[in-house]
Order: sequence, then C-alpha cells, then structure tokens
Amino acid sequence: MNDVLCGLAANPALPPGLVDRLIARAVAKPGPSEGLVDDGAEELLDELVDQLVGALTGRADLGRAQVAALAARDEDTVVLLARRGHLTAADVDPAARPSVALALLDEGRGLPEWARLFAAHPSPGIRWKLASCPGLPPDVVAALAADPDVEVVSELALWTTEPAEAARLTRHPHPEVRRAAAANPATPAPAVTALAEDPELALTWVFAERTDLPQPLYARTAADPRPGVRATLARNPGIGPELIRVLATDPEDQVRRSLAQHPGVPLDVLADLATTLRTWPSLLPRIAAAPPSELAELAASPHASVRILVAQRRDLPAELRDALAGDPDAAVVRAVAPHPGLSEDRLRSMVSLHGVQVLAAVAANPDASGTLLEHLTRHQPPVRKVFKEVARHPNATGPALLACLADRTARPLAAAHPALPPAAVAALLSDEHPGVAEEAAANPALPRTVMAELVGDPTVPQPS
Repeated sequence: MNDVLCGLAANPALPPGLVDRLIARAVAKPGPSEGLVDDGAEELLDELVDQLVGALTGRADLGRAQVAALAARDEDTVVLLARRGHLTAADVDPAARPSVALALLDEGRGLPEWARLFAAHPSPGIRWKLASCPGLPPDVVAALAADPDVEVVSELALWTTEPAEAARLTRHPHPEVRRAAAANPATPAPAVTALAEDPELALTWVFAERTDLPQPLYARTAADPRPGVRATLARNPGIGPELIRVLATDPEDQVRRSLAQHPGVPLDVLADLATTLRTWPSLLPRIAAAPPSELAELAASPHASVRILVAQRRDLPAELRDALAGDPDAAVVRAVAPHPGLSEDRLRSMVSLHGVQVLAAVAANPDASGTLLEHLTRHQPPVRKVFKEVARHPNATGPALLACLADRTARPLAAAHPALPPAAVAALLSDEHPGVAEEAAANPALPRTVMAELVGDPTVPQPS
C-alpha cells in the first residue's frame, strides 16, 4: 500500500485537498506501540513514511501551508524542501537550522553572511559541508583554507572554483590536500603538472582525466599498466593525434572502445575501430560533430559497422537518412529506424523486409503512429523489446498499451502511460509486479474517485 501512496503523492493530477490528506498521514505522530511493534518493524515504518514524504516534497505545486505542514515533521524534511525549491533564504534561521541553511548555500540560494557564520562554527562537520558549497566569499575561502582540520581543507581543495586558491593548496603540507587540489578542474594546469614528481602522491588517474596537461605527461600516463587508466586517457579530449594513434593499437578492447569516444579521433582511426570492435551503444562524439561531407563518406563505406555509426545520428540530411533506411544490412536499418522524419510507408517497409530484427527500433521512432504501434504489438513472433518501446511512446494507444501489460518489463511503463484506459490503471493498483502499482497510482489517468478512496477521503463512499 505504501508504494501506491508514494505513487499517488507524485501524481500531477492529485487535487490539492487530497494532497493535504496525504501530508496529514505523512506527518502524523504515531502513538506508543506499547511493545506491540518490535524495533525492526518501527524502523520499517519510518522508512515507508520517509518514502512518502520524499514523494510529497518532490511535488512542484505545493502551497505555503502545505510546505509548512511538511516542514513540521523533522529537520530532514525541511532540508528536502529547501533543496527542492520550496524554501527561500527568508524562511530559514541559520543559527536554529544550520543543516537547512547549508542546503540552500549548496544550492546557490543562501546568503553570504551565513557562509561567514559557518566558517567560524565550532563543529568541523559544519565547516566541512560549507567547504563544498559554490560561490563562497573570498574571505570565507581563505578562512577554510587555513582551517585546523585537514578534512575541511581537503574538501575546499576539491571543490573551490578559485584558481589561485586551488593552486596554493597544491603546495599544502598535507598530501591529502594536495591530492584533492590536483583533482579539482579549477586548479591551473601548471600547478597540477608540478605534482607529477611528488613522491607522496599517485596521480595517474587524475592525469588521465585532466584535459589541459602537457602531451609528455599524457604519454607517460599512456604507459600505465592498468587498462582502466589508459581507457580514461583514451577518451580525454586533451590528448593529441599522435597519442590517439598509439592508443588505437592498445591490446585491450576497453581502451580502444574508449578511444572511439574521443571527440577528435581521426576518421580513418574511427573506421578501423568500428570494423574491429563492431558494436557501439550510442552516438559517438566524433560522428555527432561531423559535417555532411564526412557523413556521406562514412555512409558509403563497404563495412556495415561503419555505416551504422552514421545511422545513429538523428539529424541526417533527408537523402542520406532515406538511403540508410534502405540499406541491405538489417543492423544499419535498425540503427536508423528511430530517426525522425521517416514516413510510415518507409517504416512499414522496414518491418516487411527485416522483420523481428528491426521491430523494436521502428517502435522507437517518434513519428510512429498509434496504428503502427498497435500493429507492432501484434507481430508474430512477438518481440519483447517492442513492448517496452511502445509502452513509453507518446503516440501509444489504449489497445497497444493493454497489449504491453502482458510483458513483465513493459508493464510498469504501460502503467504510467496517460493513454492507458482509466479502468485498467485502477486495476493495476493491486498488481504484484514490482513498481507497477506505484506507477499506476502516479498516472494522471487514474480516476479521482479512486484517488480519494486511496487516501481515505470520508466524503467518498467506501466499499463494504
């Protein structure tokens, strides 16, 4: 039942009066259990109420009275309300509620005087939290940099956006602070490079991630025996063409796959990688930035794995898109099938020619009509991935969504779809599949009378 209430709490169509009733349930103080409930059960009850409160604080339409009612529950709830934009600096007393004030500072909506107050706070934990907040006044940054607690200084070194302060912290006597400063993107490259010979630090991972270091330092990093370090370096946009070609010969697939993610990888290198590694889960940066002439060159490749790279673009010129849609290789057609602008006749032709190999990709096309989606759900043999794509498609019809309910993985998605018939949505509230009941309760198509029954509205007749 708690899953249902959490879903209902997030339902955008829930009327304000029912939101009030849910809030009352969430903030109600339970009476003494008198030994009838063990500690484990009480902890579980607290956890369930926390979930309900989390769903309620996530609503964008809370009124001031509703926010105040939730804020009366506990400090954690007030922090959630602050982080989710329901409280402003004018609502918070930093001395009485430092955790809430710190949450607003962390969100960039606090006041500079709060930062000065907390920089001198006797609790190292408060100062540590402050050190990661953005936009701190210079005098607060200086105070935290001189803090007697090394954990506080390390946190500042990791998060400060002041390059001069970050550079100074690379010369701090404690290695933990120097290591944190080296990992900070705001630290100037020369200050990081100066730490390469520091005997107390092992910064290879940091060097692999930084995009602004000298090429010789990257070359040293490329010799690291750990494939994970080399893979991180391979996708780093800061490495130059010479090192790219060195990494293209790395014996580890993991490294070469990462290299394909490099935005500046030469086309010939990328084509070689595509023919040896074959599959790519998403559009590569180099392809995303390629001009039409390069796209046409790659689309003319004799290797289907290279043509697939182009087919993953979703803004292709119409002629190139349609040419790939008619490719003889099913894998290329599958990659281009979700491209917007393909006609319904073209999509149906794909299904006729390639069948189950392209069905799910056609279902993912944003222009697929409700009629086509219904047709895909009736295909024999059925394809499970089709039901997931249809269940999340904005054009899905009631009949198509009802068909999706038969699939275990598509069922929660269909339960959340606003085009699912209201009676079917209500029936799913008692579903035993994980997540289905909660998604149905959050569906704006859920009848309001059912919403009222769920929160126990006394004005609605209850079933006997």
